[in-house]
Amino acid sequence: MQKNLPTSPDQLLERLATLGISSHTVDHAPVFTVEESKELRGQLPGGHVKNLFLRNKKEEMWLVTVEESKRVDLKALGEKLTGATGGAAKLSFGSADRLMHYLGVIPGAVTPFAVINDKGKAVKMVLDQDLMRHDVLHAHPLVNFKATALAPKDLLRFLEAEGHPAQLIAVPVNAGQ
Repeated sequence: MQKNLPTSPDQLLERLATLGISSHTVDHAPVFTVEESKELRGQLPGGHVKNLFLRNKKEEMWLVTVEESKRVDLKALGEKLTGATGGAAKLSFGSADRLMHYLGVIPGAVTPFAVINDKGKAVKMVLDQDLMRHDVLHAHPLVNFKATALAPKDLLRFLEAEGHPAQLIAVPVNAGQ
């Protein structure tokens, strides 16, 4: 059980309802990887996301949400996000401490919904444009033992309402995908 979170899953779902966003949440065993998630869920229709909490040497941070099967080219993504090459564009994964400090979640529970906890607007939200082709997207509601489904347009609306409008981009992939 994930305790002492700044926002509970119930509070998140209440926020969605307040915004008039329809969602459906199911409980499941805790998962920490995309592979575990695939095994557990069976055939839930729709898009399933994975999330990359990234930073660069200038302390800029991004939460990048893509389809779970996408193999992201971090070098190309860094150049795309920063408009630079070299050190400013070099992305690395944020630490568990940084993740909890800024987004209020643990590794394995990273989700676009976590921007609800980034009151200082330190993290930039990036969504892969391929996610918009799905009727429904599935993401963790701040914990890794639940999944919440909602329409992509509603996810965009939530992010906007939380002051984290998503940058929609074609996230670059590694060669061979």
